[in-house]
Amino acid sequence: MARGKIQMRRIENPVHRQVTFCKRRAGLLKKANELSVLCDADIGLMIFSTHGKLYELATNGRSMEGLIERYRKASGGDEVGGEGNPPPGLKQEILMLKQEIELLQKGLSYISGGEMGTLTLNELHALERQLEIWMREIRSAKMEIMCQEIQLLKKKEGILIAANEFLQGKIEEQNGIFNVPPILTEIPQSLTIQNEIFQF
Repeated sequence: MARGKIQMRRIENPVHRQVTFCKRRAGLLKKANELSVLCDADIGLMIFSTHGKLYELATNGRSMEGLIERYRKASGGDEVGGEGNPPPGLKQEILMLKQEIELLQKGLSYISGGEMGTLTLNELHALERQLEIWMREIRSAKMEIMCQEIQLLKKKEGILIAANEFLQGKIEEQNGIFNVPPILTEIPQSLTIQNEIFQF
């Protein structure tokens, strides 16, 4: 029997997600072990669950630390990516991020009631731009939520109109079934003539 195609997206049900995680984790560890035995490859595998639990596999009797050290040497991580000597492009990005963090921290302290004298003119302009960006994002999120609510209300309106029409039809059907002929408001002439005869 052929399997159906599985959509690659997050499983919303937490129970199903945990079951899938356990099954697939076991399968992944088994496949890595098989690959190591069949091809005599050194494999290191680390898995962190959503709760932060660590699952690891280091094949061929090696330790995970030894495999990580071997990876660093093979990828040249000690010379280029070490903490003491980042690449030049990365240095500039780190500096810009640090400045942005400092500016945002000053802005937060000002918003929470700090003094404005600690901010320079350029910092105030940057903070103003950042606040404008935040306001645009907030407005767009608000508009999106309002549009969703309007769509929901329109759907509810359609359901209520359909229910109203259905009930109106039921009422008309019941009136047709129990339709009693109207009470005679005029007395027939034959009866009036008979009454006159009896009176004499």
